[in-house]
Amino acid sequence: MIYVDDMIVTGSDATEIEKLRRNLFIDFEMKDLGRLKYFLGIKVLRSSKGIFISQRKYILDLLAETEMVDCKPVDTPMQINHKLKIVEGATLVDKESCHEDSLKRAPGSGIIFKRNDHLKVEAYTDADWAGNPNDRRSTAGYFTLDGGNLVTWKSKKQKVVALSSAEAEFRGSLKA
Repeated sequence: MIYVDDMIVTGSDATEIEKLRRNLFIDFEMKDLGRLKYFLGIKVLRSSKGIFISQRKYILDLLAETEMVDCKPVDTPMQINHKLKIVEGATLVDKESCHEDSLKRAPGSGIIFKRNDHLKVEAYTDADWAGNPNDRRSTAGYFTLDGGNLVTWKSKKQKVVALSSAEAEFRGSLKA
């Protein structure tokens, strides 16, 4: 037996969507909840400008669970282009409290997917040659846009030391 709690059916062809919905209703016991409002902890708001998604409720629940609702957020400014380096004997940072501080500032944040007059897909990639001062490995990253909206992004440290910036860029573009 398979049980599916929620399913989103979406696409650009309204006729095909309706045909799929009819077939699903024939084979499975389902009910249509209407336009998407909330899915997997993400709130979905629509306007004439586009679609805005936010995890406000999830973040507030997480802060309540950790008893941090009343905490005061603290800005942690960081120097631009600062190279982090491992130093023997240095005091370790409390990762948990830094994470909770950033969550406290995040509840109203989200991502907007704007309505645009095109569906052009664009992808960009870059790498920093020998950017890690400890092991000289490069970090490569990419992001993709669909219709001018950010849909994927990733950065990852490369597994080998690149011997040139061209090699670092090439290796980075292969992983994108």
